[in-house]
Amino acid sequence: MSDTTASQSRFSRFFVTRPDPVDLDNKYTEAALERHKREGLELAVRARWIAMGLTGILLVFLNPHWEVLWYHFILLLICANGWLIRRAGQVGQSRTELLLIFVDLLIMTLGMIVPNPFSDDVRPLAMQYRFDNFQYFFIILAAGTLAYSWRTVVAIGSWTAMMWTVGWIIAWWVATPIPGISERVAEALAEYPDVAELMDPNSFMPSQRIQQVVVFIMVAVTLGISMRRLNRLLMTNAGLERERANLSRYFSPNVVDELSQNDEPLKQVRKESIAVLFIDIVGFTKYAAGRDPYEVIEVLRGFHARMETEVFRHHGTLDKYLGDGLMATFGTPVPTPLDASNAVACARDMTRVINQWNTDRRRAGEPEIHVGIGVHYGPVVLGDIGANRLEFAVIGDAVNVAAKLEALTRVKMAQVILSDEVCSQLTMEGHNAATLTEGFEKLPGQTVRGVEHPMDIWVMRTLPPI
Repeated sequence: MSDTTASQSRFSRFFVTRPDPVDLDNKYTEAALERHKREGLELAVRARWIAMGLTGILLVFLNPHWEVLWYHFILLLICANGWLIRRAGQVGQSRTELLLIFVDLLIMTLGMIVPNPFSDDVRPLAMQYRFDNFQYFFIILAAGTLAYSWRTVVAIGSWTAMMWTVGWIIAWWVATPIPGISERVAEALAEYPDVAELMDPNSFMPSQRIQQVVVFIMVAVTLGISMRRLNRLLMTNAGLERERANLSRYFSPNVVDELSQNDEPLKQVRKESIAVLFIDIVGFTKYAAGRDPYEVIEVLRGFHARMETEVFRHHGTLDKYLGDGLMATFGTPVPTPLDASNAVACARDMTRVINQWNTDRRRAGEPEIHVGIGVHYGPVVLGDIGANRLEFAVIGDAVNVAAKLEALTRVKMAQVILSDEVCSQLTMEGHNAATLTEGFEKLPGQTVRGVEHPMDIWVMRTLPPI
């Protein structure tokens, strides 16, 4: 790396509007930053307007004369500039926003240093600094912490100190002192030189001016450090939001809440009894043959979107997509008292959604979509598998049986097949078991391919012949 490049790299770390080094390509980080900036600007502008209004009232109390209108004019300019800053504010580097911040400070400085044109006061210019107007800069600095990065807050402090210092030095240079008054004060207070300097109307009191800017910079740096910590907290929160969004692709919202409140709950391998649901499009291979691939993909997207919505709506977990089908579990990662009820209710609502979709497809002149659904309840083993890339796995006979029941729907010309274990669990859960099994026919002693012993199954026969 060349010396020039290295120098530019070092300088870029202190660029006042450069965001902290985060993954700005991440949409959740961008959204968090944008939301934080917009909310901060709104608060800053409102705080500014309130502060300027209170300051205007205070000035009338301190100086109940018409000449105070000059300072009210300055306050109005600051309020108007705040509105412009809100309009120009954005995440990242913004030269317009920087310029408006600089103008903000310049208006404040000139308003305090330039003599009031409406006043006929003949006091020396140095007396302008006896009113301690510098404290109003703290209002601008405090408002800046609501909207800007820590670098910008430090820059506000630095620019203020620079402009104020240059301003009073120029004022000292061009000021015309009242002749003879300094000498008279010094003569009257000859034994008290420090008091004489304090009482001298022509004195700009450089030590006080230096003290003001030093304290202001110290406060600005302290606030900047606090802002940096706050920004890091914001980035951490954005990362948590991203993790929750990723979890929400697989788990229902209530499960996401459960996962986010526990430390690594998925890594504990354990055995649980859960409900497993398999759904698959019947005859999809035949349907896809000869069709445009984009049309096939759109059908799959529509199917998966509708089915995963039902899974999440019934507090299930989307385990995986299986091409033209999917596997869902109910009772993972945390079992509930209504796992079987949720699984059966989900299966019924899946058929309802498919029927509604088919109504729309018929109107559009498109072929209908038929599905087969198998649901079983039984013990499985849960836990993460893998080393670096982890996957939450559900393994056991209950998974295999549910898959076999889904395949059996072709043979039985059924839309949904439930195992007797699911129906028994429905009764134990006592949650509308009769309603959930309405329309099902019990077939005892059925041979299920891949299952060693005959099974009692419950069939909903609504699937037309293939």
